[in-house]
Amino acid sequence: MTLPSPDAPLRIGTRGSPLALWQAHEVRRCLMAAHDLPEAAFAIVVIKVMGDQILDRALKDIGGKGLFTREIEDALLAGDIDIAVHSMKDMPTVQPEGLLLDCYLAREDVRDAFVSPGVAGLADLPLGAVVGSSSLRRRAQLAHRRPDLKLVEFRGNVQTRMKKLQDGVAEATFLAMAGLNRLGMAHVARSAIAPEDMLPAVAQGAIGIERRSEDTRVAGLLEGIHDGPTGQRLAAERGFLARLDGSCETPIAGLALLDGPELWLRGEVLRPDGSEVITGELRGPVADGAAMGRELADRLLAQVPPGFFSWR
Repeated sequence: MTLPSPDAPLRIGTRGSPLALWQAHEVRRCLMAAHDLPEAAFAIVVIKVMGDQILDRALKDIGGKGLFTREIEDALLAGDIDIAVHSMKDMPTVQPEGLLLDCYLAREDVRDAFVSPGVAGLADLPLGAVVGSSSLRRRAQLAHRRPDLKLVEFRGNVQTRMKKLQDGVAEATFLAMAGLNRLGMAHVARSAIAPEDMLPAVAQGAIGIERRSEDTRVAGLLEGIHDGPTGQRLAAERGFLARLDGSCETPIAGLALLDGPELWLRGEVLRPDGSEVITGELRGPVADGAAMGRELADRLLAQVPPGFFSWR
């Protein structure tokens, strides 16, 4: 296997937000450690994506999750970069032909964080309080628990959302604990919400590295940093999401945990207005994770009445 070098660096494609750059630098750090390579053997390539450029509309109105990946994947297919680093909760369940997603770093905290300048927790929000979120899943979960809240669109990176809170656009918002931890901003969270109270997005807290399917050299490099347990958990969660045809128009939550040789998968689908929630769970062998995800999705879909989702 030919290793990257300062004369022929491995090009790492990423979005340009502070969190995305942290993730790309972490992938570089892991590859440097795994293969005893200098920093100069890698080049971080920032690629502008549509999802970061249009911030005044909901994702479902401008194309969904692919808006955070399309330009990066185009660059990967064109050979302009060698690997692409993604937040896995942003990733569609199907990759473009010629690309493969089979390497994950160890997963971070999966929980959602309650963030507010002046309110201690969700239960402390006054009646009719304004809460900002761009996540259809979080909005539906909040509407189910607190139908009195006024929910407003709240897009942008972590820093942008924090500024909106300071400007009084909303009294509170929700962010991923993983992102706050990675940015050294865990103190921003008033509280971390247990999955039992707010099931997270599928693959929340996981970083994935995408490559060209036929690039065996890169496959060998990535093998040295892949976290097997994270891959096992995501196989179940993404199998669940894929069967549900999950997109940014679909309020879906899911979480898989490992318990020795067994995998515990929980899933949830919601009406977009939060008026109804259908939940389920399965336990089974870790090796059956992807099949378990599909089975749990089928069980929930069997309980979904007509018109449950806005897109159906």
